[in-house]
Amino acid sequence: MQPVRVAVVVFEGASLFHLSVPGMVFGATSTLENLPPYEISYCAPKRGAIRCDQGMTIDVPRGLRAMASADIVIVPAWDHPETRAPAALTKALRTAHARGAQVVGLCLGAFVLGDAGLLDGRKATTHWACRDLFVQRFPLAEFHPDVLYVDDDQIVTSAGTVAAIDCCLNLLRQRHGTDVANHVARLLVTPPHRQGGQAQYIERPLPERPGESRLPGVLEWARAHLSDTLSVNTLADQASMSRRTFTRRFKDATGGTVVQWLTAERVARAQHLLESSDLTIEQIATKVGFGTALSLRQHFAKLVRTSPSSFRRAFRERAQ
Repeated sequence: MQPVRVAVVVFEGASLFHLSVPGMVFGATSTLENLPPYEISYCAPKRGAIRCDQGMTIDVPRGLRAMASADIVIVPAWDHPETRAPAALTKALRTAHARGAQVVGLCLGAFVLGDAGLLDGRKATTHWACRDLFVQRFPLAEFHPDVLYVDDDQIVTSAGTVAAIDCCLNLLRQRHGTDVANHVARLLVTPPHRQGGQAQYIERPLPERPGESRLPGVLEWARAHLSDTLSVNTLADQASMSRRTFTRRFKDATGGTVVQWLTAERVARAQHLLESSDLTIEQIATKVGFGTALSLRQHFAKLVRTSPSSFRRAFRERAQ
């Protein structure tokens, strides 16, 4: 089985956390059978010892050479987003993408991809704190400020810090399916694969009232009953709250509405069934609670940007 080569870009002041995320996520696949090995290499615009943001140094003896044969190129958070990335680096990124590599910008790494011209006309995101600067510097990008990560034509960008893990887990899901991504998430003791369209910034992410501690249990209950007709009243009753209180606390905790959350969960379940079963589109639509194949196709196209049939075909082609 051919290895999957991952090149991680290093530069002065690079985030040590982001440099470690690809190794943690892709390295965890070594415990699974029937998967290609992942080879992690580090590359840099200049050779030698490079100091990271936490004071540690990484020795990169081969410059950008590892990028030339990489299947995935990952750029961690750029330390000075107002400053253009080095020309040698942006040229190497353009070359990698042109030959078919997947190019990823974690957090403020999206600015480097923008400097390379790879975001022009493509969907992109970055850390919410730098959204105004991003729009100013890259007006030709189709900016999505509130999502965890977004993928457009092999160009992937993510929100800040921990969203880097979500982004790398999604790269695994694309190649090997939801079960593999969720298994690795469990090994890392992190939440299972989250859809990229989930909100990256929630004003009050932690429960502040005693009743809010019941929400996680309600969400798990809803996931187990997606095929049922689930209304706000149904979930509020399950949480032993009034509709008004539940709606307010649900949005505080998740960053969205009940309808948005249910739709995303149903699409995610449909993706899993498309990957792991031979059920028809109509059967899957019933199992996940959309009721009709037409409804499934409409919601699937909106969130995944493709049809269920095309998604299944593409996944199986990658898995071969």
